[in-house]
Amino acid sequence: MSESRVAIRYAKSLLELAQEQNVLEKVKSDMDLFNKVCKENRNFVLALQNPIIKHDKKNDILKDIFKNKVSELTLSFFDIISRKHREAILPFIAQSFHTLYNQLKNIIEVQVATPFSLPDELRKQFHDVVKNYLGKEIELREKVNKELIGGYVLTIHDRQIDESVASKLADLRLAFSHNPYIKEY
Repeated sequence: MSESRVAIRYAKSLLELAQEQNVLEKVKSDMDLFNKVCKENRNFVLALQNPIIKHDKKNDILKDIFKNKVSELTLSFFDIISRKHREAILPFIAQSFHTLYNQLKNIIEVQVATPFSLPDELRKQFHDVVKNYLGKEIELREKVNKELIGGYVLTIHDRQIDESVASKLADLRLAFSHNPYIKEY
């Protein structure tokens, strides 16, 4: 079975158990913390994926890092994953949990790419405009892309709104490449 299918099954089980015990929001923040640690510390992820490190040692690492920072349910979940020798897929489980949580709460993930990091005021404006447009709660993810020069690229599911300067320049370049005064054969 592929890692993603296994990760989705574990994430779904954790989500359902968290709902059952009325600690869904706490477990969601735990998984967000886990995702943040994974993104900020590549060595942590490599340690979880390393087959040479024993599983009980990986479990000790997880306990040392997350003890007093996450709920008892999340710590128990990490323990079960370690006993099943599935620590390598924990980052995938956390990502799958996040996706399933958003589906459950009807939250749409939206990405905005800009040539600079958005100031708080502009971030709030983007959030409010897109939320009002869609009529649903959104999760705004930012991406810095220096090649855009200016403007933004907004991605919602499979739709993309490209209001970047780089895009406008490419359109102009294409328009100027066709000379209406020269006859084409």
